[in-house]
Amino acid sequence: MDVPPLVAQAQQRAADNGFAYSCAPLTGELLAALAAAVPPGGRILELGTGMGVGLAWVLHGLRGREDVVLVTVEHDPKTAALAADADWPAWVRPHTGDAVALLPELGSFDLVFADAEGGKWSGLDRTLAALREGGVLLLDDMDPARYTLAEHHAAIAAVRATLRADAGLVLVDLPVGTGHIIATRRHAAAAA
Repeated sequence: MDVPPLVAQAQQRAADNGFAYSCAPLTGELLAALAAAVPPGGRILELGTGMGVGLAWVLHGLRGREDVVLVTVEHDPKTAALAADADWPAWVRPHTGDAVALLPELGSFDLVFADAEGGKWSGLDRTLAALREGGVLLLDDMDPARYTLAEHHAAIAAVRATLRADAGLVLVDLPVGTGHIIATRRHAAAAA
């Protein structure tokens, strides 16, 4: 697949600023495919704006749709300011701050991409609470082989255990790329 122009711009912004934490291309393509399925009037949440690479992939998946609200949260003010300089559509709503603290006031979402410490490694319960019925959660960087420290392995195991313990979720572990988990919130009648 050719790299979409907005993605290429975000990747260049990351390279220019020495930012090494952008989502991988496979993650981006997966994110674009999931974004394309968001219903009309839907809401998307990205935890970890970074330099906007994931955000650009979401926009690629939406392909010009303007009926969606896209909320993105970045913890680091400097990184958030650099990403905010991009030419994002008016319906993209950037926030700067602690994702875990912000989650309760952001509302509920049809698609959540948890690509940051807050909302994935910590505060996962708040991320799950923000997932609508039929909503999809995408987690990346879930391959334990990527990490050498025992605490990273424990964090990945804890995330998997939390997701598996939630009877309201259907999940698949995709051991490709950086390691992905996709979890879908069942509709209430199916969760019972």
